[in-house]
Amino acid sequence: MPRQSQRPWYHEGLRFECTQCGLCCSGDPGYVWVDQDEIDAMAEAMQLTVDEFESRFIRRVGTQRSLREYPDGDCILLDPEQRTCMVYQARPTQCRTWPFWDSTVETKKAWRETCEECPGAGTGKLYTLEEIEVQRKQKKV
Repeated sequence: MPRQSQRPWYHEGLRFECTQCGLCCSGDPGYVWVDQDEIDAMAEAMQLTVDEFESRFIRRVGTQRSLREYPDGDCILLDPEQRTCMVYQARPTQCRTWPFWDSTVETKKAWRETCEECPGAGTGKLYTLEEIEVQRKQKKV
């Protein structure tokens, strides 16, 4: 068994329950990195060809691709009236793994700040260390 000091600070688990408030999809500008499989799935969910989807919703950033944003920083796939994701069932890995990103669980302070921003972080279902690590390791954010 690893020494206690080698375990992550969240070794007893963290709570999270998505409230579908849309706050993680809005606010400051940023990037939602996507790969071809994710683009294909989102295009299918919206009943668009991949080319149509890419031309409307994807931007190139160097050699990578990200979802576009509205001028206010909101994700282009966040319905402006309903405040819900238009491709929720096919949303990218980066979105699926929120809030268990390296950047949000790096320190207790980072997690506290996440809980202040996200009404679902710190409440609801208790995720085990193992569950958190599976999510965290899917994509580096």
